[in-house]
Formats: sequence, C-alpha cells, structure tokens
Amino acid sequence: MLPNVPALKSKNYRLFFAGQGLSLIGTWMTQIATVWLVYQLTNSPLMLGVVGFTGQIPSFVLAPFGGVLVDRWHPHRILVNTQILAMCQSLALAVLALTGVIQIWHIIVLSLFQGLINAFDAPARQTLVNEIVERKDDLASAIALNSSLVNGARLVGPAIAGIIIARIGSGYCFLIDGISYIAVITALLAMKLKPRQVVVSNAAPLQRLKEGFEYAFGFPPIRSILILIASFSLMAMPYVTLVPIFATKILHGNANTLGFLMAASGVGALGGGIYLSTRPSVVGLGKVIAAAPAICGTGIIAFALSRVLWLSLLMSLLIGCGSILQIASSNTVLQTIVEDDKRGRVMSLFTMAFLGMVPFGNLLAGSLANQIGASHTLIIGGVACIAASLIFSRQLPYLRKFIRPIYLNRGILPKAHS
Repeated sequence: MLPNVPALKSKNYRLFFAGQGLSLIGTWMTQIATVWLVYQLTNSPLMLGVVGFTGQIPSFVLAPFGGVLVDRWHPHRILVNTQILAMCQSLALAVLALTGVIQIWHIIVLSLFQGLINAFDAPARQTLVNEIVERKDDLASAIALNSSLVNGARLVGPAIAGIIIARIGSGYCFLIDGISYIAVITALLAMKLKPRQVVVSNAAPLQRLKEGFEYAFGFPPIRSILILIASFSLMAMPYVTLVPIFATKILHGNANTLGFLMAASGVGALGGGIYLSTRPSVVGLGKVIAAAPAICGTGIIAFALSRVLWLSLLMSLLIGCGSILQIASSNTVLQTIVEDDKRGRVMSLFTMAFLGMVPFGNLLAGSLANQIGASHTLIIGGVACIAASLIFSRQLPYLRKFIRPIYLNRGILPKAHS
C-alpha cells in the first residue's frame, strides 16, 4: 500500500512522517488530558473556553511574524528548536500533575507557552513539507498524508488517553507526550537538506509582513480560502473543547467516553486524509473545499441533538471527515498557487486563520455554553458552517478564473483545459 503513496518516495519526507507518527499520538494524549483535567478542576465550560483561548491566541497574534521568519530562515532549524521547547512544556505539565500540585493557572500559563511555540512551529512545518518532497507533483499527496498522520494519531491518542486517565491519571499522558518528542527531533536531525535559496531583502519585518498581507488578500482565491478557513475554525473547532461536557453530562460517561468520541472523530479524519492522499492531482479540490464545511456542520448539529452514544460516535466520525477535507484541501490549494518567495508568509496567514481563530471560537463557545447550554451552542456553530459552505460554493466559478492560469502554467492542467 505505502509504495502507491507518491509522497513516500522522498527520503526526507519518510523521516518526517515516521518521526511525527509517535510524537503526534503523545500530542493528542496531552490535548485530551488537558481538557479533562481543566473540567475536573473547575467543572466550568467557561474555563474550558479560557484555556482553549490562551493556548491558541498567540497563533493569531504572532503567526504572521513567524511567516516572515520562515521566509528568511530555514524552517528545518526553526522546527528543531520548537520541538525541543514543546518537549519541555509537556514535561513541565507532567511534573506538576504527577506531584499533585497542578492548579488551573499552571495549565493556563503552560497553554500560553505552547501557543507561543505553535505560532512559529506551524508555518515552519507547512513550509518544510514543501521543501522535503522531491517531486513537486507529490506535494498534494504529502499534505494529505500529513493530515492522515495527524488524524491517525487523533484516533489512537485519545483512546489511549481515555484509558490512562481513567486508570492512573492525566499526568502520565503528559509524561508520554514529553518523551515522544524525542522521535520527531531525532528524525529532523537525520534529514539531509539542500542549502536553501533565500531571497535577500532589505525590507524591515513589518514591511515584509505588509507585503504578505497585500499579496494574500489582493488575490481573490487566497483571500476567499483564508476567510472560509477562519469562519470554519471560529464556528466548528470549539466542538473539541465542549466534548467533555457531552461525554459526562449528556451521555453520562467518563474519560473513556471522551476518548471514544475523539477517536471516532479521528477515524473520520483518517478516512478523509487517506482519500486526499491518494488523489492524483490538486484539480477538483475546490469542490471539496466548498462541500466540507457543510459535511462538518451537519455532523455538529446532529451530534448536538444526540442523546445516545452510538449516534454521537457516528456524528463524530462525520465531523472528523469534514474537518480534514476542509483543512487539508485548503492547505494543498494554497501551497500550489502561492508564489515561492511568499510561501512562509501566506502559510502563516493560513495558520492565523486556522489556529488563530480557534481561541475566539473557544471563548465564544464557552461563554455561550454557560448561557444557553452546550447543545444549543454547537447547533449555532453547525448552521454557520453550512452557511459558509453555501457562500463559498457560489464564489467558486469566479475563483476558478484566477486559479486555472496558474495550473496551466505549472503543468497541472493540460493545455486543452484552457
């Protein structure tokens, strides 16, 4: 099966893929352990939103500056440093939890620190994938495969976390995550990369930042995709933050129930990622980007209304599938149409739209859930996703007029399509 996946022909990408695999399982274990621990310490939907906000707000504020850095400095070097810092953050959580002294302010501060790391890690990671794939025709496969890896870990990590939390406590999830970073750091150091051609510019960082914004928002396809992904992240991603409430209060379960729900979402995401990784071309992904928010929104609404575990699991699967189709397809199209010397800055704006809007969604969802309940909050989010899907679908014929010449110029479309 693996030889049929184009991206795995690149040795550096195989190293990246292998190193990430183990580390991402630990990352998902920490995410589940964190939301569970916050809810156990506070019993507050609002605090779930606050912790989610502090963990993601740095991506909104700092990711554009991370993009400027990536365009001037090798993303490989940035990633080695961010992974070391992330390992320290997870081990600090582990020490606090295992010694029994952890308090909610510890979690907020360490979540903020992780958010600062992610603001530079995410655009560097997106850009590195483009550089470690030997054949540019395999880029779409690599991005989709990377998403499959993330969501394969999303399948395994929460299930393991649920068992560990229920039997020996959250602290061991943080410890396993901290140790797992050794795998990705080792893989990064084992890569052999060509020297990077960096365009020398005397422009100040703020000027380069302005150039990136003007380029991205002056080109309709990039602008529309960024707005859609921002809307999707604001309204759909808080589902993850509110899942503990459904697992305990609505479905009357425990940490294992939370693990099952998140694992079901991972199954759907893994299926969507596998589908995308085996696609031969980026052509046609516009329709996927348009449909994905509606798929996810439908799943969110049904999940919010469900009161039985089997239906909630099925809808979690649908949510996971719609989410990965949206995120990975948008990423692939952006990476394909962006100019090389602006890639870091555009992908930092993608990070800003994708991760940076999540804290506002978490804060909004936590506040609404306190006022009108978690179920009604998710229904509003699901309806908004479907509306965003319809709006983007209407724009798609207009956007194709800008994208088609790029595909023709890069040999993605045969001349007959002109």
